[in-house]
Amino acid sequence: MSRFSETLDRLAATIESRRGGDPASSYTAKLLSEGPDRAAKKFGEEAFETVIAAMQGDKDGLAAESADLLYHWLVLLARSGVSLDEVAAWLESREGRSGLEEKAWRKKST
Repeated sequence: MSRFSETLDRLAATIESRRGGDPASSYTAKLLSEGPDRAAKKFGEEAFETVIAAMQGDKDGLAAESADLLYHWLVLLARSGVSLDEVAAWLESREGRSGLEEKAWRKKST
């Protein structure tokens, strides 16, 4: 297992452990206790900040904003009841398919 996947797994477990916690003492518990719109909004804000760092060529900023983005993505998944295994299943279903083929498949499916 890579350092990245181990870190992501630990972070997902930490987020899950905050579910039902005191929102006054945990930012994660607060995000999980609020409606799904709040978690989605925070994820969107972090995505925007990540894009800006990339466009500015700010390597350290991009790494830092990517960490924020991943944290908020994991909170959004947890808040929405979507597991990392469900995301992995979608990724696995796309393995061996080109990006162009994948896009064409999605257009047919909608």
